[in-house]
Amino acid sequence: MRRDVRVLRRELPFFLLRTVMQPLLFIVVFGYMLPRMGFVRGEYTTALLPGVIAVSLTLSAVQSVALPMVQDFGHTKEIEDRLLAPIPIPLVAVEKMVMGVLQGIIAALVVLPAGRLIMGPIAGLTLGHAGTALAVTILGAATFSAIGLWLGSAIGATQIGLMFSIIVAPMIFFGCAYYPWRGLDPIPIAKYAVLVNPLVYVAEGMRAVLTPEMPHMPLAAVVGALVLLLAGFSALAIRSFLRRAIG
Repeated sequence: MRRDVRVLRRELPFFLLRTVMQPLLFIVVFGYMLPRMGFVRGEYTTALLPGVIAVSLTLSAVQSVALPMVQDFGHTKEIEDRLLAPIPIPLVAVEKMVMGVLQGIIAALVVLPAGRLIMGPIAGLTLGHAGTALAVTILGAATFSAIGLWLGSAIGATQIGLMFSIIVAPMIFFGCAYYPWRGLDPIPIAKYAVLVNPLVYVAEGMRAVLTPEMPHMPLAAVVGALVLLLAGFSALAIRSFLRRAIG
């Protein structure tokens, strides 16, 4: 854990550039330029900022676990030095997820003030529920860290690009990040189909705690879904990690 923290500290600028560039570009285009050009209403920023924060922590948590994991299990077998540590092997997998959570929190903490600075005043934005917002951030980052561990230990190095094309990209665009879940009311099929997407619950949870006046999914449903998803993906991830490490 201390080694990974040291690596993160040394590579922090590159980590931030990798994880917050896409969310910040969406903020600049959809949260700053289009409202001032009159193509979208100014109120759209209220729905956009929580979703962009959710995307940033999602990308950070998935990438920070999946990409190094693919490398660790590559031809050099760098994972072997971790497996020699005098601790149970599942704890090595748990440590990877904890690092993913830490990096997800960092990404969210960077995007929130940056988005507010770029977009200007945002109607309904409040930090009065900061504790609940942190809890949603931790749950969301933990869920996507588990997903990253599962994908990183199950997918080979040659397929990692395909993973982002057919898994991560659709998850982001259909994750209610750039539009609220309640906005899908006119499209019932899509409204309920997207519920299989974990990002939906992170984005809606962020809206519930940062912009509570805006229509959003009930916070209890968000927390319950994230807890179930975290438990399920953690079990899958640890099982996949053990099979790859021991096999």
